[in-house]
Amino acid sequence: MNPQRPETIEDTADMVTARGGVGIPMRVDHSSELEVQQLFNTILTRHGKLDILVNDIWGGEKLTEWGKPFWEMELNKGFTMLQQAINTHIITSKYAVPLLQKSDTGLIVEITDGDGYYYRGSLFYDLVKTSIIRLAYTTALELKEHRVAVVAVTPGFLRSEEMLTHFGVSEANWRDATVQEPHFIASETPFYVGRGIAALAGDPTLFEKTGRVFGAWSLAREYDFHDEDGSQPLWDEYVEQHARNFRSRKCDSEFYRYWRFTEPEEN
Repeated sequence: MNPQRPETIEDTADMVTARGGVGIPMRVDHSSELEVQQLFNTILTRHGKLDILVNDIWGGEKLTEWGKPFWEMELNKGFTMLQQAINTHIITSKYAVPLLQKSDTGLIVEITDGDGYYYRGSLFYDLVKTSIIRLAYTTALELKEHRVAVVAVTPGFLRSEEMLTHFGVSEANWRDATVQEPHFIASETPFYVGRGIAALAGDPTLFEKTGRVFGAWSLAREYDFHDEDGSQPLWDEYVEQHARNFRSRKCDSEFYRYWRFTEPEEN
């Protein structure tokens, strides 16, 4: 929970229920092993298993110090960000795994920012977002024999509540923000990346993707889903056409070769 945001976990649960699910709000400090353990004990008692875990714990909006070199940053802010956005993911996955193993299609999704290993403009922000890609890869290796898949997923330009507030607009008039930030025209709602995750979870060939990072845009192409307004934002195409200074190489098959030992026939 972010005390600086007006949204509540009850609001989120209501949204889930309104869309045909059963939303159950539970307040948990994911930096507390005890609270996380209690959460999964409750899930085990009520449901007997867990199919999907989405690790999107963050809270670094007010901690990131843009425009400063690392030697001018407040280290306590940076270290807090690492604890909030990496340690919490590891703690949560640790206690979720036994329940995911009870599912026939266990899946962990690590939410990051960007599908490449480029510099992200600020030391601690960069460490968090690249570490999440590595975390998905490493945990996928250890969970593969247990039939639990792990992927990292990134949205494009996310039109979150935080960003709407930042630009002083709402979802109803979000296009007004393009006066301040023209690239916001290519933004997407949180539902868009959520539909990508749902598509991944339903893919019978999911294990071919385990350990990798995927952009919402590439998932939209593959699974043919759209955003709430019927659009299909493709961030990579937008960048290529309108924001070429943001171009980057994604973590492709060649990239992942550097993260494993070579085969005997390889040089």
